[in-house]
Amino acid sequence: MWSAFKNWRRRRLLRRLQLPEILWNSAFSRLPLLHRLEPEEQQRLRDLALLFLHEKVLEIPQQLELDDTMQLMLALQACLPILNLGLDWYEGWVSVIIYPDQFISNQPYTDAAGVVHRQRRVLSGEAWLRGPVVLAWEDVEGSGECDGDNVVLHEFAHKLDMLNGDANGHPPLHKGMKIEDWSRAFGAAYEDFRRHAQWQDAINPYAAESPAEFFAVLSEVFFEIPEVLIDLYPAVYAQMRAFYKQDPAAGFARAGLTLQVGS
Repeated sequence: MWSAFKNWRRRRLLRRLQLPEILWNSAFSRLPLLHRLEPEEQQRLRDLALLFLHEKVLEIPQQLELDDTMQLMLALQACLPILNLGLDWYEGWVSVIIYPDQFISNQPYTDAAGVVHRQRRVLSGEAWLRGPVVLAWEDVEGSGECDGDNVVLHEFAHKLDMLNGDANGHPPLHKGMKIEDWSRAFGAAYEDFRRHAQWQDAINPYAAESPAEFFAVLSEVFFEIPEVLIDLYPAVYAQMRAFYKQDPAAGFARAGLTLQVGS
């Protein structure tokens, strides 16, 4: 009952919200990772981004001019992972905190060995359990270029992972997906990556930090440079394709786009 009312309210709201074409074109042109989307997908992403900006609060604790194009660029990237999942996957929290550049975090974090650390860290992004997403605009602005480095995708992947509790690389799976298949694919890939991260140049070695970071970093790779993930860990790509209900590699190929990894 509540879900039906909420969907009706959102449809009604979308009829009232306006997104000027010049604004859409400005944001879209600066985000090559969206260029694989078909027109119908682009329209759904536009709608999700508008609803996202309506339902979430962008907080700017330090001096930063965040114009409409910048806000839309952030929202479009934040909503790309839930394009075929829906905005309800981002329920339970409200704020996106945006600093001009990297910020100091005092939040505790758990390493790969399960040890909880409490120390000050300089970060470009952070996702809190049942709390906000925190981003550095300097890094947001450099995201979306199909180079495998996207702080927005990374932190919002953490938010999806946290729907089962603490981030651990195991987001809630859809009906028909098997936890055994997910664990087998990600477990083998994670151990392989930890052994060979020092020789990797396409995937951020930070992925070896923990299973949660592995999932978040590989989510960046999945959406931005999917061929790399297919080449290295095809079973992981298959699991992510089932979870996100998207196939970025097929989209880039269909659009005739060739990705220059590392360029």
